[in-house]
Amino acid sequence: MGQPGAAQTNRLSADPGERPEPEVEEAFDRLVGQGPERLVRPLLPLVATGLLGGIDVGVGVLAYLVVEHDTGSALLGSLAFTVGFVALLMAGSELFTENFLVPVVAVVAKEGTILQLLRLWVVSLAANLLTGLGMAAMIVYALPDVQDTAIAAGAHYAELGITVRSFLLAVLAGAVITLLTRMQNATDNLGIKIVPAIMLSFVLVAAKLFHCVLDSILMFAGLLTGRAPYSWANWASALGWSATGNIIGGLLLVTGIRLLRVQHRVAEERHQS
Repeated sequence: MGQPGAAQTNRLSADPGERPEPEVEEAFDRLVGQGPERLVRPLLPLVATGLLGGIDVGVGVLAYLVVEHDTGSALLGSLAFTVGFVALLMAGSELFTENFLVPVVAVVAKEGTILQLLRLWVVSLAANLLTGLGMAAMIVYALPDVQDTAIAAGAHYAELGITVRSFLLAVLAGAVITLLTRMQNATDNLGIKIVPAIMLSFVLVAAKLFHCVLDSILMFAGLLTGRAPYSWANWASALGWSATGNIIGGLLLVTGIRLLRVQHRVAEERHQS
């Protein structure tokens, strides 16, 4: 038998613990492959997917408000809300906080630019909020019985204020949604992807984490009744604070640590670009 080549010798002599499991590397490659498409998407399709994302989350809010109003149980309402994230997955819609992993990994691998990432974030957030506002308006006017529930839900997030506690709730929300994205990108099986969509969106709502799009829609619903004990200025400050925390939670607690596991692959991708 011949002597192994240099590359093979290096692999044999290296500490096996220095390289992550093959599944981790495959997941990284999948993320890098998907990221550029999302970053260079033309404006009109990007706006359209963002608008649909707001509608999908709005459907989840509708389910949440109806079930909590009828049962008096926030946990059952949280379970009903998960229909919104299942819709996001199956419709291929765009939610602002789902963009803290796939496109970010692509930018780190030099398969996209920071300006493209910022464009994706700004457009998707604005589109989510626009149709979220429309969904909130239809909910409170078509279903007046849920107005008091909507006011109470919106007031909870408006009253969190600019505090360390509310910031940590936002960081946790960003981490939970980015973890959801990471879990879904570990497989191509749609049935398996639905599991984290249900589990982690339930955690998001049941724990009352501070998520900029979801909580904005709830605050919109309360404000549009004309009886909310908070103002549009309260919503705007809550949006800025929660979005900042969401970004930090998604980037630092999930994406950043994941990239540490595949440092050699990141270096290879950057070298090839």
